[in-house]
Amino acid sequence: MSEPFDCDSCKESLYGRKYIQVDDVPRCVPCYDRLYANTCQECKELIEHNSRELYYEDRHYHEHCFRCSRCSCSLADEPFTCQEDALVCNNCYCNEFSSKCVACGKTVMPGSKQLEYGGCVWHEECFVCCGCEQPIGAQSFIPDKSKYYCVPCYEGRFSPRCAHCKQILVQGGVTYRDEPWHKECFLCTGCKVQLAGQPFTTQGEDPYCVKCFSNLYAQKCSACDKPITGFGEGKYISFEERQWHQPCFKCSECSVSLVGAGFFPDGTKILCKTDCEQTFV
Repeated sequence: MSEPFDCDSCKESLYGRKYIQVDDVPRCVPCYDRLYANTCQECKELIEHNSRELYYEDRHYHEHCFRCSRCSCSLADEPFTCQEDALVCNNCYCNEFSSKCVACGKTVMPGSKQLEYGGCVWHEECFVCCGCEQPIGAQSFIPDKSKYYCVPCYEGRFSPRCAHCKQILVQGGVTYRDEPWHKECFLCTGCKVQLAGQPFTTQGEDPYCVKCFSNLYAQKCSACDKPITGFGEGKYISFEERQWHQPCFKCSECSVSLVGAGFFPDGTKILCKTDCEQTFV
């Protein structure tokens, strides 16, 4: 007689039956599945010996149960992640949790090059200058409301231009007659010295430094024969066709100030209305 060849668990004969041997111990298929098969995390059924089993973070799955919880596509050979214990394919995760490019409206995939500004996200190739329509990339840019410009385009469109040389003013400058000027372009019409930061005056539309204006246009004080410019000496006195600096307007004899007082003209002289006037009457 032949020796018995039975399942070590249920003791049923294995002759003519399929069996699985574990540690040199034979077991019939039902007993093997009952003792060693893992339970599928998804369907809670045993993963039988002839089923392909997938394993992820101490969890076991039938191949057909290892699917995206959103779109149900198979994750067997696809990238995926776990979101609150639910398996999610890469596409669904990006659509649900990744940012959208404000230019094209498409998902900005994790790991791809992107730009962020003001709470918005762009694909690197979608963040372009509104002027030249070239990608800005890592270059400096200037926002203007909802538009973005590279520095050359912004300066070309919006930066003020010097009234003299017509070139862009990047910074600084002065304003004259409501127009911008480079400091180095705002010059005295006479001697060409820079006028920025110093007193100046005008003749018509032309700016002059005090010295040039005094030499060319200012009236001369009848007392000291120096120009009356309105700078330094301040106010001046005018009588008939003659002018005086205020400090120079005094009696030709006693030198008392005649500002605000009565006086008597005598040829080229001016006299106070006291003893000096009576002396020459």
